[in-house]
Amino acid sequence: MKTDIIIIGGGVIGASIAYQLAKYNLDIILVEKESDVCMGTSKANSAMLHSGFNIDGSTLKGRLVLAANQMVIELCRNLGVGFIKPLGSITVGFEECDLQKMKKTLANGIKNGIRGMKLLNQQELHELEPHINPDAKYGLYEPGTGIINPFEYTIALAENAVINGVKVMLKTEVLEIMTDDKMVTGVRTSKGNIAAQVIINAAGLDADRIAGMVEEIDFEIKPRKGQYFLYDKKWRDILTHAIYSAPTKVSKGMIVVPTVDGNILAGSNAEAIESKTDLNTTAQALDQIYTSTIQHLFPELPRRGDVITTFTGLRAASTNEDFIIEPAKTIKGMINVAGIQSPGLTAAPAIAIMVERLVRDLNMNLDFSPKKNYQSRGLAAARCENLSAEQRNLLIKKNPDYGEIICRCESISIGEIKNAINRPIPATNMDAIKRRVRAGMGRCQGGFCGPKVLGILSSELNISPLEITQKGNDSYLLVSKNKELPLDEGDRHDEKIKI
Repeated sequence: MKTDIIIIGGGVIGASIAYQLAKYNLDIILVEKESDVCMGTSKANSAMLHSGFNIDGSTLKGRLVLAANQMVIELCRNLGVGFIKPLGSITVGFEECDLQKMKKTLANGIKNGIRGMKLLNQQELHELEPHINPDAKYGLYEPGTGIINPFEYTIALAENAVINGVKVMLKTEVLEIMTDDKMVTGVRTSKGNIAAQVIINAAGLDADRIAGMVEEIDFEIKPRKGQYFLYDKKWRDILTHAIYSAPTKVSKGMIVVPTVDGNILAGSNAEAIESKTDLNTTAQALDQIYTSTIQHLFPELPRRGDVITTFTGLRAASTNEDFIIEPAKTIKGMINVAGIQSPGLTAAPAIAIMVERLVRDLNMNLDFSPKKNYQSRGLAAARCENLSAEQRNLLIKKNPDYGEIICRCESISIGEIKNAINRPIPATNMDAIKRRVRAGMGRCQGGFCGPKVLGILSSELNISPLEITQKGNDSYLLVSKNKELPLDEGDRHDEKIKI
């Protein structure tokens, strides 16, 4: 197999780069080792669009975030991605030392060109957020923060790239970067070799390992673990803005924010760990997050009961804490995009533009003439919950599958499930369906719709229900058919089990 450019990694950064480069007459392949795009850091984060008020504008990270903020909004409109902008944020303080930090953040925001920021006294704070802890004394308001659906955004970017000619290869792990005479020649993958002139390393947590395949590198990716609470939609009206706790040395502050879909998201801590696969939540960490931040900011929010789920995300932090976006130092044709931690979701389109410039600077005689048939818009998908009664009735007349709701929590129809399975990047497992249409993200977490979604996957993919997985690989959901179960446990050694 041969192509012009290989992009390694199907997170928001790889998808953004694919989206940007798909505008030109280039042959591009994006490879992702997992069973779907958006399965790493991009699926487990705060979902916030940062204005840049609390970032160092002199760093590469800061410059790209400040450049990208409005780009994301335009992309969301073009691709049909849900977002809340502007929502605005308030940093909340209880002590005099918090106020001093806020004054520094205010000065930083003004320096970064953020308009409309102001310090709030206690009365102003509680007028804007009546449910905040009565003991809170100070606030820093800024108007530019927004909220996005990170799954929908990443998938929409990747799908648009596919519509415009990019080939996405899932379950394809890069095993070796092939070089000859100080130039890249391609990659060896778990699905064979792919020849290419340019390789773009957007592998997230594995970016250092991929970069190290061609030369000695001067950076390391150290995962930073953050754990989150997700609250039932009944709590949506408890706040109006994105709420920050006071910043710390390693964090802009924990957050309590509304989601695009009406839940409340709260967290996360920042724990340096060694494992790049440790996505476990711990009672100790969650208790600490709840006590120090959630309960401290909003005493009405419970620790349990209305917490739909808890989850963990890993930030791909580099040892220098800044973004690393540069060509390999000794091998031509390799570009590393590494250390893209928060606020990488916001910075992604500006990162993609920077990568395009770096590819052009390689002078590899690639065809950067614009595609004549380029499609800038997203591929629309009907969401029954958002339609009027008249629109829904018209849709049901065309396709009766949209008339049968199988996910009661999120009002998802059979038609929406089938559409997700048959899109440019098909959803082939339970979590992939969840990321696209939210079936299983409601209060019951798939308790009602899960078996029905499994059945639709089996039918649409024309495979046995025993082959359906939760998240790809060996995460099988079913052991066997009941009538095939052995009488004595332990008799079978080849059964598929849930991971």
